[in-house]
This record gives sequence, structure tokens and C-alpha cells, in this order.
Amino acid sequence: MNRLDVLFWLLAMLPALAGAVDVECRWGYTAPDKTQVLLESTMPIPHRILSLDQPDRVVIDLPGARLTGQLPPPRTDDAILIGIRAGLRRADELRLVLDLKGPARVKSFSLQGSGGAKHRIVVELIPQNPTQGNALQVSIQAQSSPAALEVRSSRRRTALIAIDAGHGGEDPGAVGPNGLREKDVTLAIARKLARLIDREPGMRALMIRDADRYIGLPERPSLARDHKADLFVSIHADAYSDPNARGSSVYTLGTGAASSEMASSVAEHENGSERVLLVEPNGRDALLDAVLHEMTRNATLEHSDTAAAAILRQLKRAGVVHRGEVQHAGFVVLKSTDLPSLLVEAAFISNTEEERLLATDAYQQLIAQAILAGIKDYLNAHPPQGLSPIPDTPRGPREQGLPLRSAGRSAPGRTREHVISQGDTLSAIAKRYQVSLSSLRAENGLDETDVIHVGQVIAIPTDS
Repeated sequence: MNRLDVLFWLLAMLPALAGAVDVECRWGYTAPDKTQVLLESTMPIPHRILSLDQPDRVVIDLPGARLTGQLPPPRTDDAILIGIRAGLRRADELRLVLDLKGPARVKSFSLQGSGGAKHRIVVELIPQNPTQGNALQVSIQAQSSPAALEVRSSRRRTALIAIDAGHGGEDPGAVGPNGLREKDVTLAIARKLARLIDREPGMRALMIRDADRYIGLPERPSLARDHKADLFVSIHADAYSDPNARGSSVYTLGTGAASSEMASSVAEHENGSERVLLVEPNGRDALLDAVLHEMTRNATLEHSDTAAAAILRQLKRAGVVHRGEVQHAGFVVLKSTDLPSLLVEAAFISNTEEERLLATDAYQQLIAQAILAGIKDYLNAHPPQGLSPIPDTPRGPREQGLPLRSAGRSAPGRTREHVISQGDTLSAIAKRYQVSLSSLRAENGLDETDVIHVGQVIAIPTDS
């Protein structure tokens, strides 16, 4: 352990001995060339700062501290700062995350209070010229002396989205009741998503596999990192012992127990026999490496969850989702410490009805469009370093007129659709739109069981 770490951890012990110190966060001086964030407390506290890119953000850790009052609201006219988030990194350590609009030089210094005045940590953000070099420089110092961090960014560029089609080659993945193979579905959706991304200004796709071949799970995110991807999206089709399980899901890496029994089952299936590989220290001070590793990993998990939530919102707009929140489990393919990563389960291939949907081009396109809309939401809210703006386009699949069910025929000129709500029945819908029940079934590929689900979009025929 070097002297800097010894000093930091000794200082970190002091507030813990006296109980948690209340910290208030508020805006300081703001100008076109500088933004200040003030952290005020009744006694001195140590802090660590880490500056990260892809997307640009500043992480501030305050051992022995707790937040009091509300975080200052975001200011749309600020030159560099998007907003501030807060949470507990551990039970006795406060973490603040400053989301940035672009690369910045970051400085921090302390002002000791006297005569009843509060102690302050001043964090300054100075917009950095995005054309200055390609090197990333990070320095971390303890509260005992002013800390200065500098990030130099790459030139303006497009966002690179890594698309991982699950399974492949000798690994077919799950197989549906009628023989549909997961590896074929995931590749079809991945190709559609790649085509959509490549048509978007400011975005381009990286296919992890574009053929029927198998790639080891740890190698998949490694390929994305080698190409400096901004986001890793792994596409799969769910399978479960209950044949009635249905809907789309979105997962991120779980650091503890899986968020549900099904999440654990899905992770076990997708991981197969692969073993989890751990990142080894790179020869520098082991404690500092561990701190940097954990900080980077935690910040990456935050952005993985943010991107996953954006995609899940768009999947909800498109149709049925299995769970209304992002799920977490120990997926090997998501174990990347420096790349926001998530996994999309398009539907349950073990469900006969959803297996039929997964085999159709229209449903595959629907899922691809929902994923694209979510990715754009995420990138616009948290643009990676040096990213060119992504123009707004229609917000999701529903606005583009694609029904969730597309297995049946489509009448020429059809424009009407109906979104299933609680209490709806197929016969009531047929009566409402003055069409026959048989034509409604035929239009949507339904059998005489008339099974429909909340959130499902059905097509209304123009004649009966």
C-alpha cells in the first residue's frame, strides 16, 4: 500500500468513528467556461474522484458520509453538466455521479470552515475542447491535497453498438416445441438491428457474430472492447419449464443473488458450461488497482442499468413484457468492467404461441426497432465521449404501425390496430369494431381459444 492510500484510508476512518457526516450538495459558480458543484459538511471529510468516459461522468466517493436534503435540479443551460445522481456505494460511503455532456477537466479542492461556517469540497468542471488529442489521463488524489483530474477526448465520432447474437454453431441454444432454434432467431434479430443502426446518423453496428458459428462467452465482450464499442447488447430467446411463460425481458449483470428464480434459471441456461473469468491486476499497486477496478465496474453497472431500462420501456410500448423492471443475474457474457452491457430476451421460445411469433420477420423487426429506440434514448441522455448528436426519429415500434401479432394475413390498406387492455375479450373487440370474430381471428393468426394478453397489439380487419 503506498503512502497516498494509507493517508486516504486513515482520513476515511475519522468520520466513521464519530458517525456519518451529513453532506449537502448544491450548485456553486457557473459560467460558460466553468461549473462548480459544492459539497458542504459540518466537519472535514476525505473524498476520492474518478473521471470516466464512454459516457463522460465524474464519480465522487465520500467515506463516512450521508446525503442530506435534495440534490440540485438539472439545468438545461449548463455548458457541461447534465445532472447529479447519488447513492450508497457501501453502507458507510456516499457516492455522487456527475453526468457530463462531454469531456471535461475536473479539479477539486477543500475550503476549511471557521467561526461556525461549513466545510466545503469544491468540484470544478471545465469543458474540454473535443478535438484535443486521443489520450485519456486520470489522476486520483486524496483530500489532504487538491485533486486535479484531466480527460482529453477523441475527435467527434459515431456511437459503436456491439450486437451479440446469442449461441451459434454447435450451440443451438433453446429449441421451441416446433423445432425453432434460438441461435437462428437471435441472428435474424441481430441482423435486422444492425441494419437499423447503420441507417441512423451518428451510429454504426458491430456484429459479434454474423454467421452460424460459436464464439466463447468471455470472448464476445472482449471483441466489443477491442473495437472500442460504446454499448454491448446480447440478444437471446427465453426458455422456461412453464410453457405459459411469455413476454420480453431485459437483464444486466447481478453482483449478488439473481433478482428472481427465473432470472437465475435464464442465466444458468445462457451461461452453459462457460466459466467466469476474472480480471487480474496489471502489475501496479494491488490496492489501487482494486479500487479503480471496483469504481469502474460500479459506474459501468449504473450505465448498464440505465440503458437496459430505456430498452425495456420501448419493449413495453411494442407489446408484452415478462417483468416490468430490469432483471439481474450472473451472465458470463455481461462480465465487462468497462463497457455498459445488457441482455435482451426477445420472447419465450418455449411458449408455442411466442415461438410462432419469433419465426416471423415482422416480429423480429418489431423487437429490433424497440431495441434501437431504447439505445437512442440512452445515448441521447448519456452521450459517450465525443459522440455526434443523434437526430430524433419516431419514438418506437408502435408509431411505425407494426402489430405485435403478425402470423396471420394482412388485408390491403389496413390501418386500424387495437391495444389489449385489462378486461378486453376478442368477442367484445369484434363487436366494438363491427367485424366478425372469425375474420379477427384470421387476421391475427389466432385459434379458437381466443387467448389474448394485456399490452398485445392486434390488427383490425377492414372487412369481414
